[in-house]
Amino acid sequence: MTISKGDRLPDVTLVKATEGGPEKVQSGDYFKGKKVALFSVPGAFTPTCSAKHLPGFVDKAAELKAKGVDEIVATAVNDAFVLGAWNKANGSSDITMLADGNGEFAEALGLTMDGSGFGMGKRGQRFSMIVDDGVVEELNVEAPGDFKVSSAEHMLGQL
Repeated sequence: MTISKGDRLPDVTLVKATEGGPEKVQSGDYFKGKKVALFSVPGAFTPTCSAKHLPGFVDKAAELKAKGVDEIVATAVNDAFVLGAWNKANGSSDITMLADGNGEFAEALGLTMDGSGFGMGKRGQRFSMIVDDGVVEELNVEAPGDFKVSSAEHMLGQL
């Protein structure tokens, strides 16, 4: 079952990419008490993810925060080292990277995709959501191959 607006995020272990190395966090605790702009990409360093998705959130970070977002979080079915390197190469300190290395978060959300045709295996779909105190306020899931509704610009219109 796919997560919907009004649902609480599932409680799974994610790994936060930090300067000091990977840090395990529980999603149930991590999203508690704050408003988060969360976006998911099929993979760090992939073309659309690196050229459009992450840069859009980097560029719009101040605007998102001005509209009440406490934190901007990116997730992908990659390990914390890859997400940390991706953030250093293309991101900013305004973006928190939460690795879903085993795909448990994407699976619990019901938002997985099969990237086997590209040698990527099971991944998370491209999506974004506004999460307030652990509850999904807005959910934007892209059609395969699209990049429209999960952008920072689209989310700004939802806030």
